[in-house]
Amino acid sequence: MLTTKEVAEFLRAHDGYLILTHKRPDGDTLGCAAALCHMLRGLGKTAWLLKNDEVTDNYAPYVENLWAAEDYRHSTVVSVDLAALSLFPQNAEQYQDKVDLAIDHHPSYENFGKESCVHPECAACGEILYEVAAELGQLTAEVALPLYVAVATDTGCFVYSNVTANTHRVAAALMETGIDVRAVNKKHFRTKSKKRLALEGRLLSEMEYFDGGRVVVVQVPQSMIKEMRLTENDMDDLAALGGLVEGQDCSVTMKEMENGDWKISVRTGPRVNATRVCERFGGGGHAAASGCVIHGMTREEAKNAIVAACIEVGAHA
Repeated sequence: MLTTKEVAEFLRAHDGYLILTHKRPDGDTLGCAAALCHMLRGLGKTAWLLKNDEVTDNYAPYVENLWAAEDYRHSTVVSVDLAALSLFPQNAEQYQDKVDLAIDHHPSYENFGKESCVHPECAACGEILYEVAAELGQLTAEVALPLYVAVATDTGCFVYSNVTANTHRVAAALMETGIDVRAVNKKHFRTKSKKRLALEGRLLSEMEYFDGGRVVVVQVPQSMIKEMRLTENDMDDLAALGGLVEGQDCSVTMKEMENGDWKISVRTGPRVNATRVCERFGGGGHAAASGCVIHGMTREEAKNAIVAACIEVGAHA
């Protein structure tokens, strides 16, 4: 396992970079990828991101000019915030056994990189990339802005339980580069479309409660997606909604995919280990925030299965 100093040495020694992000990309994977691309270019390296077609409008501005051309000939593959082979986008599956360096912060990282730098104690992968940028002498505003997005969005604007003093130190160091954090925080945490507000109102009114109110379930079936004409941008970070309910310590968000599978996001307090819940369905992540996909079940079957797993894991805490 490489240290951040050894990662910096690796990055200096190679060139021709292709950077991978994960399926359903969030601010952490995209912010880290953009920042890494900028810092590599600052070193005089050639670096591009493998195009990810699932990027939402919220995060597109950070990466839209960094996509590799289809005929780009790379020599070094790096993945960021990508923990599992199942999270490789379809166009990245060809690189599952070709990742030269994997940088991640998930305890469930599957060790697929030829070299790896994994720090589960970090609340966001952006914390690791900050250390790398500092080692490389590349902590510019151009690098700091997407890194701040990475750290802020992956911690719910610094409110999740895995936030540490180091998370705040990293944020402070990024702010000291002069980036406009007010605009970032307004965009990602204080602005919602009318459609998003209508969606949240409906989901709040239709929430279901289990285990004496400790488990909250939010459901987004395809019928709702089509009726409200929802885009991925409209549904970004819905997993945080159930966690607002007083008295709960385990929120489950179920989103039906077009093929009938259910994408599950689990957010928990210390009583329920979210990773142990999602591992039962082939997923993983963090103890307080994990995900999985449930295949071949109806809405009721999927809901009953994930709720039963939450209750059982919580009972053995």
